Amino acid sequence: MAASTTRSDYKHFTPIQTRWMDNDVYAHVNNVVYYSFFDTIVNAYLVGEGALNIEKSDVIGLVVETHCSYFAPIAFPETIEGALRVAKIGNSSVRYEIGIFKQDADIPAAEGHFVHVYVDRESRRPAELPPALRKALERIEAH
Repeated sequence: MAASTTRSDYKHFTPIQTRWMDNDVYAHVNNVVYYSFFDTIVNAYLVGEGALNIEKSDVIGLVVETHCSYFAPIAFPETIEGALRVAKIGNSSVRYEIGIFKQDADIPAAEGHFVHVYVDRESRRPAELPPALRKALERIEAH
């Protein structure tokens, strides 16, 4: 299977330094670490845009679906780039699409998605996306 995206398909990029502990016994970043990269990329964007206050926002995003396809290994010590775009914005949910790129590579080493359902922090019931969050998501929406 080949990657379905290239660097130019994404709207936002986050540099990530791999860590010694990311490598597994096969001398590459273990598959479970990619999901941590996904969380880091999405939440760093939302916090940086002022759309999420981890400790105080009235709504929080819960991951309800996630997927990753792998195309090329990465390993410590590499600085990679996490690429982000929004594929779909609903009333209370968002589908993010993420690419993991080696520096200067046009084709991702991995690509995937995850879906956040935004819920009220206290009741954990689905909640409408707040205006600041929706605006931040629209800025990186794929068209």
